[in-house]
Formats: sequence, C-alpha cells, structure tokens
Amino acid sequence: MADLEIRNLHVKAEDKEILRGLDLTVNKGEVHALMGPNGSGKSTLANVIMGHPNLEVTEGEIIYKGEDITEADPDERARLGLFMAFQYPVAIPGVTIAKYLRMVMNAHRAARGEQEVPLKEFRQTVEAAMKLTNVPKEFSSRYLNDGFSGGEKKRLETLQLALQKPEIAILDETDSGLDIDALNVVANGVNEVARDAGTGVLIITHYQRILHIVKPDRVSILHNGRIVHAGGPELVDKLEAEGYAWITGTNEPATV
Repeated sequence: MADLEIRNLHVKAEDKEILRGLDLTVNKGEVHALMGPNGSGKSTLANVIMGHPNLEVTEGEIIYKGEDITEADPDERARLGLFMAFQYPVAIPGVTIAKYLRMVMNAHRAARGEQEVPLKEFRQTVEAAMKLTNVPKEFSSRYLNDGFSGGEKKRLETLQLALQKPEIAILDETDSGLDIDALNVVANGVNEVARDAGTGVLIITHYQRILHIVKPDRVSILHNGRIVHAGGPELVDKLEAEGYAWITGTNEPATV
C-alpha cells in the first residue's frame, strides 16, 4: 500500500465540480510530479489533501498510511506527517520567523508526547536547517513573510520543510514567480531535504524548469479533474517539446 493514496476522488467548490474521479499515489522517498495546464485542478488537489474547509469531497477517499483521513481536520493531518508548501504564503506582521518556527516545532513535539524544545536545541536545529536550505540567519528576526519577495517566501517554505521533515510533502507550484537564482536555491533545498529525511514529495507545477533540478521518479498529468497520462521523467521532456495541446482532447484515466 502507498503511503498516500487518493482513490476515485470527486471534489466540489461551492457548486462546481473540480476533481472528477482522481486516483494518485505518493510514497516516502520518491518525487512524484503532478503537471497540467491552468485550471486542471492541481491546487484543488493539494488543498483537499490538507483538508481545506471550502472544498467538499463528494466521493472517494484520501488514505494516509492505511488510515482514512478524508474527514480529518487540517491540524490532525499535519501532526500525522503531511506538509504543504503554499503557492501564495501569507504574511503575518508582528510574528517573527523564529517564534513561528518554534511554535510549529513544539506543536509537533506535543503531538508525539514530547516536551517543548529547549532554546539552545531550537537554535542549533534552525541554524542547521538554514544552512541546508541556504536561508540567511537574519531571517529569524523578520516578521513572517512580511515584505518578503516571492523568492524569499518560497525559501521560507523550504526551511519549514527542512525543520519538520514530514513523511509526505505537497509543494503547490513552489516555482511560481521565481527567477532562475531563486529557483535554483529552492529546488536544491527540496533535493537536500528529500535526501536527508526520505520525504515523499508531490511537486505540483505546470512548468518544466523546476523538474530539471528536482528530478521526478514519476510524472502524472492532470486535465479536467482527472489523471489522463502517467509515466516517468520522459513525460517532462514531451511536455517541454510539445506543450499541453496533445492531452486536451482526451479524458481517459491512467493508472498511477
């Protein structure tokens, strides 16, 4: 059984059906790329996996480590080992990054029945994660995403990934809005974290450039709310050469 398994998932937002019988799996230690044109349902899938309250699952299941979490609250899913890097991280003025990261770390420790992290250990852990993800130390005293550039926000998401070391990470268009330098930093950070922690990564994108650095083991293509093609890294090259026009005329599901 896969670590994360999506079975025949149908999802509505308000009265609009967005996902129409989607099947997908992600395992620890692998990178699974989910691609597709704008409006195909990629971000909806990311959000429904994490339990967004504005999305309604009308059919199907989300299975994580053998447990049905379709109705679980978002915080429960996070405590179980799921992580999501957002396409548009929000700013929280007045809350420093250091305070936020320690709060997150302590929440996970509490879920495991552990005491709060000692300050010295916290600083050492954060500094090691910052070095791993190439995040400057001065980030610690800044307010969370307040006045951050797009690249800085995505670096911070990667830093949180390195600190939490989740079992499964969902990266929702992490490459969106990044210049080439920021893309390299974020992508290399994802590679380092995945290798260091054995994290399974579902990387969601409609561009190919990040997948030349974060090399996927498997690639699935989402169109009109369903997986229509699945295969290996060769699909990235095909999309780069031909775009999405060759998939828009089919709705046949693929086995993933």
